[in-house]
Amino acid sequence: MKTKKNSFTGKLFMLLMAFLISFSMRAQVGINTTTPHPSSILDLNSTTRGLLAPRLTTAQRIAIASPADGLIVYDTNFKQLYYYTSNTAAWFPVGSNVSERLNFKRIKSTDVLATVLATELNAGGGTRYLLNADTLYEINGQVVFDRPIEINNAYIHGLDTNNDIIVRANGNIFEGSTGGSIKSVTLSAPSGNVFNISGTTAQNLIFRDSVVANSSSVGTISGLGLVFLSIIQFTGNTNGITYNNIGQLLLSNMGWAANNSGTYEKLTGTFTSVEKQGGFSQVNGSAIGFDVSTSGLTITGDAVMESVVFTGTNTAGYVKPYTTGTYSGYNFNNSWTVRAAGLPTEADTNAVGDFSVDYPVGTGIGVSFNSSNPSNIVKIGTSTSVSTSSNLFRFTTDGVPNRLKYVGKKKRIFQVTGSVSFQVPAAGTYIIYIAKNGTAISQYKVYGRGAALNDIVVLPINGTTELSTNDYVEIFAQRYTGLTGDIVVPNMAVTIK
Repeated sequence: MKTKKNSFTGKLFMLLMAFLISFSMRAQVGINTTTPHPSSILDLNSTTRGLLAPRLTTAQRIAIASPADGLIVYDTNFKQLYYYTSNTAAWFPVGSNVSERLNFKRIKSTDVLATVLATELNAGGGTRYLLNADTLYEINGQVVFDRPIEINNAYIHGLDTNNDIIVRANGNIFEGSTGGSIKSVTLSAPSGNVFNISGTTAQNLIFRDSVVANSSSVGTISGLGLVFLSIIQFTGNTNGITYNNIGQLLLSNMGWAANNSGTYEKLTGTFTSVEKQGGFSQVNGSAIGFDVSTSGLTITGDAVMESVVFTGTNTAGYVKPYTTGTYSGYNFNNSWTVRAAGLPTEADTNAVGDFSVDYPVGTGIGVSFNSSNPSNIVKIGTSTSVSTSSNLFRFTTDGVPNRLKYVGKKKRIFQVTGSVSFQVPAAGTYIIYIAKNGTAISQYKVYGRGAALNDIVVLPINGTTELSTNDYVEIFAQRYTGLTGDIVVPNMAVTIK
């Protein structure tokens, strides 16, 4: 007699065999469905639950040994499904035909740098982290570096300057001879320099949208072809930054708070061009906002300071001026165009020069002509003449009396105005000329006539002329008719602007 147990076992065996036969015939499996779709090998059916793929970190995913073509996992770092393609030996995010950035590293505050940056440390000979060129290094949190970083044309980016911070407690943060890109981080070197970079003109450095805080020194950047700093806040730094021998230096919207000290920005050496635009410098105590005083500082092209606001209690320290080539009450030489709140405006468009001659009546500058009528045209003034200048900006007398020489860099048209008073030796007609580079400009000549001996004739001076660098203006005279003899000029005043 069969037992119930044996009967149940038999029925279970038969049911299992039927399922296997059915599965082998249809090669399909349905979960929560008795009618899997004919095109599927596995049909999952639910309105309340989903399919959960294996969950791996990026490191775990990459570490899978010999992944099968089409293998799918969920990357918990990137929060995305990835599939593997064997013909390219690469992982791709599902829904994209673009591979992930392979030249990428995320550096977190909890990472052991010697492990995460083992390759870079080895490349730097164990003394520095030599970053991989063209690689993006994401700073995640506050990362304390134990050795300096050589950027090596890599990209160092954070996402939030308040939280993504690079600190070097002792020593410099960035060293070496290469540039790169730094963005959206806070940098702090309490006992060293943020920058100690000396490279070549083939190297560029871009530093933007960041903060430099509580550092012993912002440091030095030297020798690079292009240095571009934009939207940088400087706060609590003991010393500022020196730029040396830079091809193109671009400084945009830099903010120097009053809690910085020392010299905020200093230029030394030779630059092709400099542009400092926007931003502010709050200068208190003994601080210096902008220093161009170093001997030999040269701008081979042009330099511009535009829309920068200088404030603070130390007005004398807003700019430490050029030691040569500047003008009384101004800060820069002729390479610069300056329009900044708190500073005198300096530009070729503001160039002005004047001189005046003032003798007692009956004396003055004697002007001799030849015996012809009209006579020769001669300059009013000799090496012994006395004249004074009260306003010279980008003009000089060049050590020659009654001469104004333009020493700006840009060619422009100037208005020449003034007057000449002279006594005549007899009745006669005389002509006054504006002269450029020793040649009279005939279209602006002015006639005057004295009726008798010692008559004083007063003639206006008015005209325009185009001047390039080192062109000069003088005033000439000619006898048109009358007896021979000198005219005497007791008074003459000329202004060019």
